[in-house]
Amino acid sequence: MHDAFDDVCEIPVAGGALTVAAAGPAVTAAEGVVVALHGITASHLAWASVARELTATTAACLLAPDLRGRGRSSQLPGPYGIEAHVADLLAVLDFLGAGTVVLAGHSMGAYLATRFAAEHPERVSELVLVDGGLPPSSPADHDPEEALQAVLGPALARLGVTFGRTEDYLEMWRMHPAFAGPWDADVEAYLTYDLIDAGDEVRPDAVRSVTSESAVRADGRELLMDEATRDALARVQTPVRLLRAPRGMLDAEPLLPSAVVEEFSVARPEVQIDEVEDVNHYSILLGPGPGAGRVADAIRVALSDGDLQLTT
Repeated sequence: MHDAFDDVCEIPVAGGALTVAAAGPAVTAAEGVVVALHGITASHLAWASVARELTATTAACLLAPDLRGRGRSSQLPGPYGIEAHVADLLAVLDFLGAGTVVLAGHSMGAYLATRFAAEHPERVSELVLVDGGLPPSSPADHDPEEALQAVLGPALARLGVTFGRTEDYLEMWRMHPAFAGPWDADVEAYLTYDLIDAGDEVRPDAVRSVTSESAVRADGRELLMDEATRDALARVQTPVRLLRAPRGMLDAEPLLPSAVVEEFSVARPEVQIDEVEDVNHYSILLGPGPGAGRVADAIRVALSDGDLQLTT
């Protein structure tokens, strides 16, 4: 268990159990509950830096699941897709007795958060979207496989690779443009958590990603093509906060283009939109730099809107 989290539990869902990490007081003792949803090939440890920042100054409970097909929930079977994630999330809240929560999501997790809030508004007090959640710029009539490859090509490619050692996997990420600068123990723990043993007689120390490629492809197609997911934010009635990274997954063009953000801000002027300086799609959430602190600040504000008392 990572030191940012106090407990890890397994919650019954369709087909098995979903792994959920918790930071801060228990749900029943907390002054507010936050559910934090990770990206399409990530795990709950993407939220480690934010969890540490948040629990240092609030009496809130942060719940971070490994979504179906990822992390220690990778063994869960299909069907995959956003609707399955919504059902899993509802099962988690009901099992733990969490009523209304602040729902935070990064990347794909932001789209899941908006879909959940649109369909279960009574369970969400506020949304905090981190570099995601706005309708994708790829038109719904594009070929789904081509669109998926264009957006997720590098992420999909690594899922089919076996690495000789854990160190080889980490070295690949150290050379990745998004991680060439920001790196710390949280980043390394997050990357290592993704691995499972793939050793044999030739390469006894071999490892590979535990993430289900089938889950990633199913979720990716829905993010790009499914109207109920693409348009979910337009149906959300709860308050929304959006944090945007100026650089994207390859530390270059942003995931949320400026034109898309501007169009959304005109259509929804009540939404608080903040750009976090000097971060990319990964470092807005994880590791050193201003990202994790800014995300934690946004969650604190969302919690305080619900009258959570901050600790000193």
